[in-house]
Amino acid sequence: MAEPVQYEELVRQFSAFGAVKREMNRIMPADCPSGSAAVLALLGRHGDMRLSKLAELLSVDLSVTSRHVAHLAECGWIERSPDPADKRSRILRLTPAGRTRLDELFRRTTRLLAERLSDWSDEEVGRLTELMARLRDSFGDSRSLPRPAAPGPGRTTRTPAST
Repeated sequence: MAEPVQYEELVRQFSAFGAVKREMNRIMPADCPSGSAAVLALLGRHGDMRLSKLAELLSVDLSVTSRHVAHLAECGWIERSPDPADKRSRILRLTPAGRTRLDELFRRTTRLLAERLSDWSDEEVGRLTELMARLRDSFGDSRSLPRPAAPGPGRTTRTPAST
């Protein structure tokens, strides 16, 4: 187990990490705030789902999720259709325009990371990714963001930075 001073430094680093998140959010288009980007990313990763499942994956209240969904539907990036298993529920799915928007978000965040980490080795980036996944797992959030499998042709396993 690490010494308390190491945890104190980790807390300072987490506080400073807010600057990284803010910069990543600044590169997002004005019509796609971070919450909307997170919804698109989850639908891109997990496929069609109910609003209740989406709220669970986002770890936010149903009303907050509903506002994001309404915005995205208004933009034409997702559609809501009746759930065949329960006509009272709706199934959410990305539209082709939503897939295009999600791909754009991935390009923006990937480009920013490539620029900012250009002096990092592949091993360092891989180690950071591994440690961040391990940290997330330690907090029990692995259910909402599973470790991506190796990408295959036509397969998207990326998540925009805002998620």
